[in-house]
Amino acid sequence: MPTIYKCPGCGAAMEFDSTTQKLGCPSCGMQIDVREYEQKYSQNSTQGEYDKEMKMYHCNTCGAELVADEYTSATFCSFCGNPTLVEDRLKGEFKPSTIIPFKINKDKAVEIYKNWCKKGPLTPSALSRNSTIEKISGLYVPYWLYDYSAQTDMHANAERVRTTRKGDTEYIYTDHFQVFRNISAKFEKIPADASEKMPDDAMDKLEPFNYNELTAFSMPYLSGYLSERYNYTADQIQERATRRADKYITDIAMSTITGYSSVNIIHNDITMRPTGSQYALFPVWVLNYRFNKKNFQFMLNGQTGKIVADRPISGKKAFGFGAGIFLVTLIITCLEGFVHMMKISRKMKALMSIIMACFMCGVLLSIKADVYADSSKEYVYDNAEFLLLMR
Repeated sequence: MPTIYKCPGCGAAMEFDSTTQKLGCPSCGMQIDVREYEQKYSQNSTQGEYDKEMKMYHCNTCGAELVADEYTSATFCSFCGNPTLVEDRLKGEFKPSTIIPFKINKDKAVEIYKNWCKKGPLTPSALSRNSTIEKISGLYVPYWLYDYSAQTDMHANAERVRTTRKGDTEYIYTDHFQVFRNISAKFEKIPADASEKMPDDAMDKLEPFNYNELTAFSMPYLSGYLSERYNYTADQIQERATRRADKYITDIAMSTITGYSSVNIIHNDITMRPTGSQYALFPVWVLNYRFNKKNFQFMLNGQTGKIVADRPISGKKAFGFGAGIFLVTLIITCLEGFVHMMKISRKMKALMSIIMACFMCGVLLSIKADVYADSSKEYVYDNAEFLLLMR
């Protein structure tokens, strides 16, 4: 039997509103916090086992498995766009422990996507068509969050170079040091996505997620959104999280070795002990599209608004842009010849040359900005929370 959250005011079914982060009634407009509803009006909801409340869609084209609640229907695959999905009942363990609810609703996601399209002068017009935009999907991506207790014994050879001068003679001294570090750290909630269809590097770049908004899982958060069932168990992808934890504690240890001209690590003995894991769902807006027989993907962090995307380049627009640059270059060349023929002061000639050069640089940079517009691909943040203990 599915879970139905009835409105205390009019009795209609309530849905989760990502803007207000509350249950909302589409009929009378009443808003109420999820936890408050469960405490005060739990008798108004009909409960059933989690697996029986959910339905699953199979994509025969790419093999994806999408999960939705009883009242959310999937009309196409979020990964390949296939409109033919086979509905089935969800079986087996699925229920997450925690969830980060969507904060960006579909209207805002579409607005961000349209602005992203406008930033690229060479972006194909097809990406801005309604037939493409309407396929953007709110998807809860499965994650495993890992906890570790770590320790490292690091040995390094370091040098400190100092220079002194006596009269006309300069003396260079090189002091040699043996450096030892023994550091313990506890890492919490190191994320690793458990989806086979979502590229791992792209999901890493979508980080960070704000763990302050991580909350206990509750069914209303899924209302109106899809969720992918995890493809990998916690044990199967733990190595990815372990590698991140190894890097974290190594970076922490190295950051404590300062004040030397050079440092050479000769020994780094890491002991890593897993202390727990939990299954979580993180919000992502996804849009997949094809252009010139190639697949491209736009992904938007449904909590922070960070973009990770592939931007195709329109051949027609690129040709037009190239022709425009050629024409501008030709005009500038002719103007330069005209300037040199005229009796103009050297300062004025130099000023005009600088103006022309700046104009050309602006044109060229506009193309470069389009090709490399997705600066969000530079992944510099981590979600791991840690406690550092130095010995």
